[in-house]
Amino acid sequence: MSPNAIRFPAEWEPQSAILIAWPNADTDWADRLGDVEETYIALVAAITRFQPAIVIVADEDVEAYAQARLSSARIDMTQVRFVEAPYDDTWLRDSGPISLREGDGFRLLDFRFTGWGGKFDASQDDLLVERLHDAGTFLKSSRQGIDFALEGGAIETDGAGTLLSTWQCLHERHPGASREEITAKLTDWLRQDRVLWLDHGYLEGDDTDAHIDTLARFAGPDAIVYQGCDDPSDSHYDELQAMAAELAALRTRDGKPYRLFELPWAKPIIDEGRRLAASYANFLIVNGAVLMPAYGDQADKRAEAVLAEAFPDHEIVAVPCRPLIWQNGSLHCITMQLPQGLVA
Repeated sequence: MSPNAIRFPAEWEPQSAILIAWPNADTDWADRLGDVEETYIALVAAITRFQPAIVIVADEDVEAYAQARLSSARIDMTQVRFVEAPYDDTWLRDSGPISLREGDGFRLLDFRFTGWGGKFDASQDDLLVERLHDAGTFLKSSRQGIDFALEGGAIETDGAGTLLSTWQCLHERHPGASREEITAKLTDWLRQDRVLWLDHGYLEGDDTDAHIDTLARFAGPDAIVYQGCDDPSDSHYDELQAMAAELAALRTRDGKPYRLFELPWAKPIIDEGRRLAASYANFLIVNGAVLMPAYGDQADKRAEAVLAEAFPDHEIVAVPCRPLIWQNGSLHCITMQLPQGLVA
């Protein structure tokens, strides 16, 4: 590969930091701020055991408050950096930068963020990458604005040119485009040479139109971890069984079946009469560890065991995420990894 080649690194490659945004009273977390803050504190505590966390804050008051909460939890604050920028909400997986390596620097892809197809206002979030870049948050990087709606949670790469995604999500965002047209755009922008599409799989309570990061994730060039469902009486059973069959039919670049790791199914979590989207596939890979969303369910321990098998060289760290699924997302959704060298 040319030393100046542009490449989309896999999440398990070395990172310099994890980017998050602190929840506050002006975000959709306002009604349950205390509960969700506890998850963010646990998340930052887990991240900073392995690498720095960059925390976006809305203003000086939010920064002072977040710093006090994190410090009181005895977190190593030398591993925490605050950056001030306005934001609508805290789903950084979808509003943050998609980072490609370009020579000895980086190209930050800044796709349109439309609030998952216009479901929510996202005018501030759509400007977030540009504002962070212009503020000098990133090193040796250029920003490429792309007038095409795409969220980071909708795509998975193996770091070697294979992209995994769901057709439902991309079709919802671009109903007038064919699969061939969208495939061509994604392979060009993301420097991939093939896209593996899933036609099945969804979660009730999911605003994203079936983001791949709630359903199936690469665990290496030849391995996929996916959310299973073993309860025939559950409304998800048929779709997730069909997705499992699709995954079994996929082939690696050298024509072999992928090694598949099925995650257990948590009991239904109902809140104010609605089913919440509790997926163990929404884990986050950091340097030397996999941070796993835990829901206070008996399946948590089994999910840890599956991830330990899929990532034998990583420590598995459970982070309590039940408050997050009230807003229909989980651990991976509120984070964005920054490759090694992108920030100081």
